[in-house]
Amino acid sequence: MRAPPPPRVARPVMRHQWNWITFMHWRYPPALVQSMLPPGLTVDTFDGSAWIGLTPFLMEGVRAPGVPAVPWLSRFPETNVRTYVRDQRNRAGIWFLSLDAARLPAVLAARAGYSLPYFWSDMTVRRTGERVDYRCTRRWPTPSGPHCDAEVRLGPPLTGTELDDRAHFLTARYRLFSVILGRLVAAEAEHPEWPLHHAELLRLDQNLLSSAGLPPPDGHPLLHASPGVPVRVGMWHR
Repeated sequence: MRAPPPPRVARPVMRHQWNWITFMHWRYPPALVQSMLPPGLTVDTFDGSAWIGLTPFLMEGVRAPGVPAVPWLSRFPETNVRTYVRDQRNRAGIWFLSLDAARLPAVLAARAGYSLPYFWSDMTVRRTGERVDYRCTRRWPTPSGPHCDAEVRLGPPLTGTELDDRAHFLTARYRLFSVILGRLVAAEAEHPEWPLHHAELLRLDQNLLSSAGLPPPDGHPLLHASPGVPVRVGMWHR
């Protein structure tokens, strides 16, 4: 089973590589998640549940088109808390509850230019064989305390019926929403279908979900992982 096709971003404003990503997902009541969304967005559900994702990964090759990557600025960890939504035109996408990144200039630029809830954090992503360790401790603009420490072991690729509708619902998301000057806007992110792998959660100590205003998650998360994909991000539009 294949994921839905990505949009075509003919004129990207940014190019990224999203590498060594782990998707951790928990079910939440749709009404609860809906209460956290801005006007114009409706929570997208699967199997009757809203889903909250915690996604740590490594950003690499971050640059604007035609501009060479700057080594320190173009490579850094990021961790997102997100949910899935549809707008009034029934377009599917992502609503971010928080985004932590390890580079202050990137955080300031994303807050100013994209109006996204980015936070500056002390972060690492370390891969040893099939094991990936993620560390995140928030530094600014809120006091330190929100954190996420996770250890994951990557397994074999998902094949055949394992690449089911739920896996695509949770990972094949090519649009992000934000509110700029009181208006709901969207931007497309073009990338190949995720090469998804099984993953085993070895350790998780986090409070990023509660820091985003969510109650503690119930039970163990559903996991997927991927070595990564190249990404082309388009400009904001209505």
